[in-house]
Amino acid sequence: MRRLILLLPFIFYGCDLFQPAPVTREVISTPEAPAAIGPYSQAIKIGNTLYCSGQLGLNPATGDLITGDIQEETRQVLKNLGAVLRAGGADYKDVVSATIYLANMDDYKIVNEVYATFFNADKPARATVQVARLPRDARVEISCMAVKVD
Repeated sequence: MRRLILLLPFIFYGCDLFQPAPVTREVISTPEAPAAIGPYSQAIKIGNTLYCSGQLGLNPATGDLITGDIQEETRQVLKNLGAVLRAGGADYKDVVSATIYLANMDDYKIVNEVYATFFNADKPARATVQVARLPRDARVEISCMAVKVD
């Protein structure tokens, strides 16, 4: 009974010991990936979760789209995504979900082959869709969500 009486203030009024740590929202930006080409961030980090905007196959230094070869364009997309992941304290192994947007579903097999070289361990959940058109007339765009588990 005495223990219950001692705990009553904590039960009714709470205690900082039992409160979760505040979650912060951080904008992630890196010059190692192309600057956003619209009103959005490269990524947003909330707690240990990183929400990465879609990346195109743009050269970060010039802003030019890698064109011609879908393999090279996809490789650049994934390099850009990796730069954003690292800027947010994560890596490819931390990705739990990815979405691939293709201008042409005929590129699916080739994109998969390149994608597999970046996600070779525990592969994340994924969706792939064909879209009518991508910014800058790109052929592939990839976005992802990563969770850093300590």
